[in-house]
Amino acid sequence: MKKYDAIVIGAGQAGTPLSKRLAIAGMKTAIIEKRLVGGTCINDGCTPTKAMVASAKLAYNAAKCDDMGVHIKSFEVDLPLIKKRKDAIVKIFHDGSQKGIETTKGLDLIFGEAVFTGEKTIGVKLNDGGTEEYEADLIFINAGAKTVIPDIPGLNNIDYLTSTSILELEIIPEHLLIIGASYIGMEFGQMFLRFGSKITMLEASPRPLPKEDLDVAEEVVKILEDEGITFHADAKATKFTRQANGQIEAELSLAGKTKHITCSHVLVSTGRKPQTEALQLQKAGVELDERGYIKVNDKLETNIKGIYALGDIKPGPAFTHVAYNDYTIVHRNIVEKANLSIKDRLIPYCMFTDPPLGRVGITEAEAKKQKLNYLVAKLPMKHVARAIEVGETRGFMKAVVDADTKKVLGVAILGEEGGEIVSVMQMAMMGGITYDQIRFMMFAHPTYSESLNNLFMKLEP
Repeated sequence: MKKYDAIVIGAGQAGTPLSKRLAIAGMKTAIIEKRLVGGTCINDGCTPTKAMVASAKLAYNAAKCDDMGVHIKSFEVDLPLIKKRKDAIVKIFHDGSQKGIETTKGLDLIFGEAVFTGEKTIGVKLNDGGTEEYEADLIFINAGAKTVIPDIPGLNNIDYLTSTSILELEIIPEHLLIIGASYIGMEFGQMFLRFGSKITMLEASPRPLPKEDLDVAEEVVKILEDEGITFHADAKATKFTRQANGQIEAELSLAGKTKHITCSHVLVSTGRKPQTEALQLQKAGVELDERGYIKVNDKLETNIKGIYALGDIKPGPAFTHVAYNDYTIVHRNIVEKANLSIKDRLIPYCMFTDPPLGRVGITEAEAKKQKLNYLVAKLPMKHVARAIEVGETRGFMKAVVDADTKKVLGVAILGEEGGEIVSVMQMAMMGGITYDQIRFMMFAHPTYSESLNNLFMKLEP
């Protein structure tokens, strides 16, 4: 058995930088990865999807540029070339991450699948054959999550797509049926619509994006429907059949009524679950919650001293930037002897539809549920000068503020550069800047953030 000071399981967006910093701090460290360095984000998540979204945006702009005085006689979408570009970008990110690990002194990169054999011992089935066993006083789990596959009759017989396998397509689907109108599903739906697919989306909930305010969710759906997506809420796929001509017959339940449609491809986008089962955490005594996530305290430590969980494998929002922030907290607490906590940290996020939805803080619905004394400011993007100038006026800005303290409680920006505008508001919220200060703050003209002046002017008597 090989002894280390620290072992990191999973080379994702928390595990990779953490392993390097631990080694640099003088700890003999091993990082175990069963698949690819970089995790979901680099290999089949953020990086590849946003590269392809950029191509879809160009197709959309080319199709509507007549109104801007630019006439393009014709264009075609070259999906193999889009994939080639995406793969090249992924390779740069992946290779850079792996090289960073391999060139860090005191850090060993081990490819294989890890399982706990005891409280602080780990067995690894090596990818190149054989098994080894390791032990360490400090163990960090960054093993991530995987796609949930629903139990639908016939699904396993139709070569369904996931958010990973759809990235490998080189032929544009004729008709793509998406099960689950999640953030991921909506991004893929709009992307492939712009590539030329017919898109049908199913959402099991009574309304889309249930974690967002109703007006935000409805506006997102309106934008997608206006582009040509067929959207069904309170809808489920109940059966799939592969027809003799290769097409797929889908039996749907739409608000309790049965309907049959034919499609060429099916994308499963019904959520993700933590990859805890294969780790055999019971042998280490690590506690899981009822959904299989690893329980952690405010320092990201499990019930077993010295074992930590970071990223998507623990409860909470499953975002790359959360995982990275987890790393910074754990690293500083262990190496720099800080006393940092994940409690009450402000977590932004962005759905990369076009226009994107940027969010931070609480929603209006949450403010109402908490019985806060709040005000709501709302500004349509069609009243934002910069949006008018660039010809993208879909969506709106919305902010929830405390009526007594004038502090900003939450912001939703559904519009061009929504994620960037939300980042401005996030810093304002963290700095305690009040909405009336933002109302009279001087921004550069003409920018999107400048219209925050006008957004909060809505709150004037």
